Amino acid sequence: MNDKPAISETKRIEFKRKLTDKFERSVIAFLNYPGGGEILVGVDDDGSVAGVDDVDQVQLQIVDRIKNNIRPATLGLFDVAHEQRDDKEIVRIVVSAGQQRPYYLRARGMTEDGCFIRVGTSSQPMTEHMIEGLLSKRQLPSLQTMRSPRQNLTFRQLKIHYEERNLSPNNEFLSSLDLTDDDGAYNYAAYMLADDNGVSIKVAKYAGTDKYDLIENEEYGNRCLLSATHRVLERLESENRTFAKIGYPTRIEKSMVDKTALREAVINAIVHNDYSLTTPLVEIFSDRIVVTSAGGLVSGLSQEDFFNCRSMPRNRILMRVFRDVELVESLGSGMTRILRAYNRSIFELTPSFLVVTFMFLEGVHEETDLGVGSGVESRQESGAESGAESGAESGAESGAESLERLFLRTLLDKPLSKSQIAKSIGREKISGRLNRLTLILLAEETIEYTVPEKPGSRLQKYRLTAKGREILRAGEKF
Repeated sequence: MNDKPAISETKRIEFKRKLTDKFERSVIAFLNYPGGGEILVGVDDDGSVAGVDDVDQVQLQIVDRIKNNIRPATLGLFDVAHEQRDDKEIVRIVVSAGQQRPYYLRARGMTEDGCFIRVGTSSQPMTEHMIEGLLSKRQLPSLQTMRSPRQNLTFRQLKIHYEERNLSPNNEFLSSLDLTDDDGAYNYAAYMLADDNGVSIKVAKYAGTDKYDLIENEEYGNRCLLSATHRVLERLESENRTFAKIGYPTRIEKSMVDKTALREAVINAIVHNDYSLTTPLVEIFSDRIVVTSAGGLVSGLSQEDFFNCRSMPRNRILMRVFRDVELVESLGSGMTRILRAYNRSIFELTPSFLVVTFMFLEGVHEETDLGVGSGVESRQESGAESGAESGAESGAESGAESLERLFLRTLLDKPLSKSQIAKSIGREKISGRLNRLTLILLAEETIEYTVPEKPGSRLQKYRLTAKGREILRAGEKF
């Protein structure tokens, strides 16, 4: 028996016993309402659960109706999932407020009969004055409305990211992602996801607690934004060391910064950044990691909505793509994970920037504190989780560069599957980090599929390319 508490309709939650011809107007009302809302299909007005007979079919109908019957385009602004309540299946639609308001019924146009907004617990038609007011506040230009500065774009890396999730791109792949305009020209979102572009994510490292002594200044970019994101996450994985305190009866492991929260903050900064201002920035100090994105809060999203994990994507196409490849789980999920580990004080909100500061766990950011007497050891120093065959490599694989080198060396003699690669470098199973590294090396053409026509094949293995062999021979650092 499901023990979820009973709920009632509110300004952000609407119940529907089943799909009716008024479904779209409810979605539109939430698209036009600051912070969005949720629609539960299979629940009566009084909150009693009636359930849905064919969950899969209903979900397909919902996606099709939202996609085809509402304008402007809404992909990236809603999630559709099923869940159990009182032992019955229902469908939950999470709708985010959009940036291109007002949204309207395609068949009715931008009129009082086509535009709706949430008023209390109901969806009401918008007045002409309200429609004009929202139109005047439309945030233009956007990634989907700006044309790419180059039109001779290729998307090999993007396709690899989709293929690795068994989402085989078809002939309509690019247009289905809204990467082209009505004339068939690539937009700026396409430019950012292309194999070659001028967009980068900056990572700076300082020797101390201020910006006086800059020791590294790297830019991860000029490639598909997904590939650049994986590179940044790999870099931070190597910086965010894990330490173990030997205790009884268990061994307690702590990272300098909560790994999940840091990952979500970085991804949020990349997805929601205002690229018309500048690119995201990650700064590593001796006592903290700071993640900065441009644009502040999206217009129409209050601080209360933000801290209540309401989502209002600034870049809906990026949100859609990052969710497709499972870098983002669902709308608002990133903030939820961050706030599980930290309180609101780590956020600094200004009109132009959103800054998240992660202070290192006290006592683990200075190696002088990690002596034998402290009972604490660094996984990097002790070699925990290494298991690599070469003694020279033992204990070093936690660094992003070392793991790449180990990965490539396993493929010197023959192609291997991902699980065989994992075992060769001392891992019991395929980790998220190994998946990320595989995507990076595929995208950079350092490795390749043995069955390229079927990326998701159970017989799939990976082999070194000529480029990969050359890198190993030259001893080149990544």
